Amino acid sequence: MAFDYDVLVIGLGPAGMAVSIMASEMGLKVCAVESHRVGGECMNVGCIPSKALLRMAKARHLHSKLQSLELSSTDFPLVLSPFQRIQNDLDFIREKKTMGMFKRVDLILNQGKASFVNEHTVEAGGREITADKIFICTGTRPEIPPFPGIEQVHPLTNETMFSLDRIPEKLIVIGGGAIACEMAQAFSRLGSKVTILYRGPRLLKREDPDAAICLEKTFTDEGIQILHNETPQRFSVRGENIIVATGQNGELVTDKVLVAAGRRMEFSALQLERAGIAYSEKGIKVDAYLRTSQPHIYAPGDCNGHHLFSHAAMHQGMVALCNCMMPRPMRIDFRKFVVPSTIFTDPQISRVGASEHELRKRGLKFETITVPYADYGAAIAEKVDTGFVKVLTSRWGKIYGATVVGEGSSDMINEWGLAVQEKVRMHKLLFLQHSFPSMSFLNKRAAETWMMNIMQSSALMRKMSQIMFRGIFR
Repeated sequence: MAFDYDVLVIGLGPAGMAVSIMASEMGLKVCAVESHRVGGECMNVGCIPSKALLRMAKARHLHSKLQSLELSSTDFPLVLSPFQRIQNDLDFIREKKTMGMFKRVDLILNQGKASFVNEHTVEAGGREITADKIFICTGTRPEIPPFPGIEQVHPLTNETMFSLDRIPEKLIVIGGGAIACEMAQAFSRLGSKVTILYRGPRLLKREDPDAAICLEKTFTDEGIQILHNETPQRFSVRGENIIVATGQNGELVTDKVLVAAGRRMEFSALQLERAGIAYSEKGIKVDAYLRTSQPHIYAPGDCNGHHLFSHAAMHQGMVALCNCMMPRPMRIDFRKFVVPSTIFTDPQISRVGASEHELRKRGLKFETITVPYADYGAAIAEKVDTGFVKVLTSRWGKIYGATVVGEGSSDMINEWGLAVQEKVRMHKLLFLQHSFPSMSFLNKRAAETWMMNIMQSSALMRKMSQIMFRGIFR
């Protein structure tokens, strides 16, 4: 059968961009369908604009601390609103930087969603397109729980909050995960009075408990109210105010509500059944090589539900494209790669590998090495002494996982990711010179602490060291 294209990509978020650009550079004939904007959620309403907002908020926060005064939302000089500034930057990135990478790709943009006709044919832009290999890269959408009255208040999500024209005076954030925490701090530092409603006993339930405690203390110090074990009972509108009825804290009054309570899959438009593609509410089912139930159709990225991170989606896109052209013995199992993550609050919270809970569940013995930022002179002098490096190791230095909380953790965690993935042990990091006085020097401090713990707890090691020092091998 002759196909219109070698590769057809549905969705141009991080995974779809990786597949499209790499395949076109290989000389393959590529078509890509995107129903909205190139870059997907990450570029347009996710990680890129949210980090820009956090950076602006941090600048305002530092300005406030330097001036030792409380600033209202009008005291911080901005020629444009933060949201307009971000949109201007996104327009530049999209039009001047990103679109140039698709010069060898046939694009179908803003012409409706793609849907399968059969296992090799997709309808998009009013025509039917056939392809040898198809890559589904459609991502996820924000979940809005069915709280009574929620539709009356037009809640914000990450998809809509960047369309605001001003910072609200009061904001209630529903949720306690990464997006909820990042945006709570951003809006608070930009002038909003922020309250977080979270149904759990602590924020960031998937992260190290010490990391969550550290962040909650910072939030409290900055004036963010956290209501634990709390779920909205009903939403209503009273005049210009939004009223949130709660179970334990009575009625709360706010200007805006931001819902950051998870993600959901959305496959209805794709008509996956027509192509015989198996899926569930948790995502499209894929094997170790990112193939769906149709071996010529791949589903890298958020749509398979394995890791909802942009960098994981990019990586899976690359792996899936390689796998579609490799003989079986050379195919790459995407599950064998570690996936680091960072929550870009201040302090940042990053982790990679196994957690303490996972190691206990697996019955593995481990040691915990913790190095506080507050014990490091550079962190003290630079006034960034909140946080810690925590490493989970075996007695003899096998690295199971790490959490880094504090300044620069989003960069520091990659060293631990490489160590876990490539099975690098602690003594290798001990003898790796780290630039001083960078924050990553704390990674080396963790390795030094591990070695000192061995010396302090092992009389045999101390005795051997003394014998060697006194010249037995000279």
